[in-house]
Amino acid sequence: MAQTGIKDIVIVGGGTAGWMSAAFLSRIFNSEGSASPMRITLIESPDIRTVGVGEATIPPIIFFNQILGVNEADFMRRTQGSIKLGIDFVGWQREGHRYIHPFGAFGAPINGVSFHAYWLRARQAGLKADISDYSLSAQAAYKGKFRLPNNDPRSGVPNVNYAYHFDANLYAQFLRGFAEARGVRRLEGTIKTAELDPHDGTISHLVLTDGSELKGDLFIDCTGFRSLLLGQTMGVNFQDWSHYLPCNRAVATTDERVGPPPPYTRATAKKAGWIWRIPLQHRTGTGYVFNDAEISEDEAAHTLVQSLEGRSLVDPWFLRFTAGRRRVARVKNCVAIGLSLGFLEPLESTTIHLIQHGLIKLAATFPIAKIDETSAKLYNEIMVAEVEQVRDFVMAHYVLNERKGEALWDYVRHMDIPDSLKFKFDLFRERGLAIYPDQTVFREENWVAIMLGQGLMPKAYDPVANTLDGARMKQHLDYMRRVCAETSDQMPTLDEFLRKYCPAPFVAPPSPQKA
Repeated sequence: MAQTGIKDIVIVGGGTAGWMSAAFLSRIFNSEGSASPMRITLIESPDIRTVGVGEATIPPIIFFNQILGVNEADFMRRTQGSIKLGIDFVGWQREGHRYIHPFGAFGAPINGVSFHAYWLRARQAGLKADISDYSLSAQAAYKGKFRLPNNDPRSGVPNVNYAYHFDANLYAQFLRGFAEARGVRRLEGTIKTAELDPHDGTISHLVLTDGSELKGDLFIDCTGFRSLLLGQTMGVNFQDWSHYLPCNRAVATTDERVGPPPPYTRATAKKAGWIWRIPLQHRTGTGYVFNDAEISEDEAAHTLVQSLEGRSLVDPWFLRFTAGRRRVARVKNCVAIGLSLGFLEPLESTTIHLIQHGLIKLAATFPIAKIDETSAKLYNEIMVAEVEQVRDFVMAHYVLNERKGEALWDYVRHMDIPDSLKFKFDLFRERGLAIYPDQTVFREENWVAIMLGQGLMPKAYDPVANTLDGARMKQHLDYMRRVCAETSDQMPTLDEFLRKYCPAPFVAPPSPQKA
């Protein structure tokens, strides 16, 4: 690390964000052959429990694990992991309606034109097939099937995109072992204050309740909703987005697995919010995200318990949150990772993604000194854009609902929305275009899935799709639909895959967590 003056990194807080940070930074700076290993210390308090609701992920997690170099099967065994091919949305457009947001593309482009443009053209000519018929991930998900991708381009076999369901607490433990093996020092203690350097305003050191001090060059804030360093010490204001995302509470539990685990997360709309179901190998994580102005804690807990498919394994516990983000993610020598930066409800499983995105972009803009305004400005612009992109995507599910006569759903359907989201709706409504600026995590295929799934049918389609002969277009669509059906039929069930690839011993579910 000859090009940076940063020699000591202090990570404040454990849990998923803390240990992902420790594992990633130790992999970047302290791998075998490193010229000048970084001193990395993680401090966590035994009195503060982590928020462990983020058990569902999206495909970028595979890239993160590949950076670390972890063995996938071992990781899945040790975290009770299972496979996720998308999210099943039940009742979001209206009661009784269902659609899936699958990972991966629909069909394949023809002559450089997006597949869904041809599907829209065919629909206008009378085609009845749903867009999900042309997604291998969607077909495999609904059939309960999965197999690992075949990366040999000569095979001619289409692949699915996938992510994971896992126990976030076990993932943190797994990463702790990884990080400590690469020299990360763990301290157990409670922080009394964070002291600033009187000359430049950087964080100088932490004072613990036992009187000891912990110095560092760069401080990573993984203290969750408290945002102890970025929010409280550095004074970065919080931008409240509850007018866009009004759900502010969740009640969660764990129930017994009943039947084979499906390869998807399920999100079921309810009058005051929605219920998630995240199937692991031996249990299912279930929770109700709700607005406390529309329902009491007792009613929310009752609704949750009534939704369980198996026997509850722990008493339900409650979480309180406010949707929004800190104005910036990095100030001087302080960087917020995870909930200390902000929170967007877990509808599209982006909590862990925003942690890893923050870490990867931190490495790409790593400071050369305690104060590095150039890289800090770039980092903040990247993180603000990413969080706002996720915000728009989550909001789209709510805004496009048709659940009339329910206060929460009526409000979000008619609320004012950011210009960035209105622009996306207008483009898709008028011409079926979903090629939007700043597409990093959610791209064209993701927006197409949500727009069509929520019932926003474009008035027209990309006119370039008219350049293909109608018979050839039908031939291509028929072929893609047949390939998705036949390939998914030939896959083993997810249960069979898990038993052969990564069978996990039963692990008792975690105790209720405190927010």
